[in-house]
Amino acid sequence: MEILNLSLPATNRFATEYLEQTANIQRYFHYRFNDNLDDQKRLGDIQERTYMREALALHIEEYMAKFPSSEKVKVSLEKLKKGNSAVVIGGQQAGILTGPLYTIHKIISIITLAKQKEKELNTPVVPVFWIAGEDHDYQEVNHIFIEKDNKIEKKIYPEKVLDKRMVSDVTLNQELCTQWAEGIIKSFGETANTKMLLHNLGEAISNSGTFVDFFAHIIMQLFKDSGLLIIDSGDRKIRRLEKEFFIKQINSAQEITKAVKLQQEQLNADGFSRAIEISSQAANLFYYDEEYNERVLLEYDDVNKVFFGKEGQLEFSYDQMLELAGEFPEKLSNNVVTRPLMQEWLFPTLAFIAGPGEIAYWAELKQAFEWFGLKMPPIVPRLNITLLDRSIETDMNELGLDLQETLTIGTEKKKRVFLQSLKDEKIEKLFEKTKQDLLQNYQKLEAYLMEDNMGLVPLLKKNEAKLINQLMFMEEKLDKTAQMKYEVVINKFDRVENALWPAGSPQERMLNGLYYINHYGPSLINDLLECSFTFDGTHKLIKI
Repeated sequence: MEILNLSLPATNRFATEYLEQTANIQRYFHYRFNDNLDDQKRLGDIQERTYMREALALHIEEYMAKFPSSEKVKVSLEKLKKGNSAVVIGGQQAGILTGPLYTIHKIISIITLAKQKEKELNTPVVPVFWIAGEDHDYQEVNHIFIEKDNKIEKKIYPEKVLDKRMVSDVTLNQELCTQWAEGIIKSFGETANTKMLLHNLGEAISNSGTFVDFFAHIIMQLFKDSGLLIIDSGDRKIRRLEKEFFIKQINSAQEITKAVKLQQEQLNADGFSRAIEISSQAANLFYYDEEYNERVLLEYDDVNKVFFGKEGQLEFSYDQMLELAGEFPEKLSNNVVTRPLMQEWLFPTLAFIAGPGEIAYWAELKQAFEWFGLKMPPIVPRLNITLLDRSIETDMNELGLDLQETLTIGTEKKKRVFLQSLKDEKIEKLFEKTKQDLLQNYQKLEAYLMEDNMGLVPLLKKNEAKLINQLMFMEEKLDKTAQMKYEVVINKFDRVENALWPAGSPQERMLNGLYYINHYGPSLINDLLECSFTFDGTHKLIKI
């Protein structure tokens, strides 16, 4: 594999400035992400605190028991128990068939940074992936995109979920999932790896009761030999470890919201729009309504001193909320504001791996952390990766396409220029003159009819439109005939576009990792993990 480090613009202005580590941006964070002295300082900070290491490791071990494992996973669990250890952590939703490529990239980032920091700091560092199973937006995780007939097509997993249950509670119809998954893999094309991939997916499906189980099983099939640990934020058993922290959040519900809104005001004054939608009454917790199988976002009424949801249909006093947290914590879950706080309480976090959007919303949390006497961990931008197949590189060279431009805006502009070059200027002028002559003559006919036969004017206009359409039809036919002579070249433009800038978006946001596993085999993951990545904010182009 060959890696090129490219300077490409981030997907949002805040992330771009964060990568530059400007003083204006840095004041919203406690540590720099690329400073070894800050890493040492962070390690010292977390080693001064206490964590439920044994209980946490036991929970993770029990949770992971149903997924593929290895000796390295056991080693990671033992590391986590040690008082001087730390974790590199990041999370993502449980996308079907692992979802977009950036999920794989995030896990690679976690594992790679953990290895690097363990060596640099001479302390045990464990890679942890936090599955956002408590999220309830099923529509965000129930589809992937594939290439079909030179176009990018969205393929939705057909099982319906109409309520707002957590994704961790979405059961898996194994027969339906098998049929759908097999169809997707076959659409990738038959290779020497297809049979094994289908076998592995069949094993994952047969051993999965829920949507999240299926996701976690595939992830551990791919990454078990790296020592990766996984945890599901929607797992009710982990609520037992979280209950005292829920109590802290309930007692500080108003202060958390005020801290976030104050930070948002400061960011807004610097010209940044807010990333988190939060009302002044936000309690930043969800209540799980088992009767309706849905998560209900709670708010706090300061006048009546009650927590409420569903427009007042649910209501809890302070004492009732504290009882829920202490006795029935599985009924509560975090939102985008409190999940980072919960993570900070549970894990000795050396670094958090974040995507561009996450960097922006973490900036709004600094004062909320400080309210509890905490510091945000270093927020390390995940590796942004594009995989470049050698055949696609050959197409680009033949077409004279610039790599950086293609990764930024795609090939459509260059393709239009090429198609324009195929047009016959002489025939174009003839068609244009014919249309203009036709329109002028019909204007004369219309003027004549307006004097004595006004009733025929609508019919004349209809006849005019038909003739213009016929001329345009003929012109298009001639264009297509010319293009057919260069169909091979046009297809190359489409191949490059679909591989590197599919449907007008970066590869990692649209394409699925299993396509590449099918094409290159499971060793691709290990090959990527062996790459020497630097977390410097540059885009990693990997030639495979």
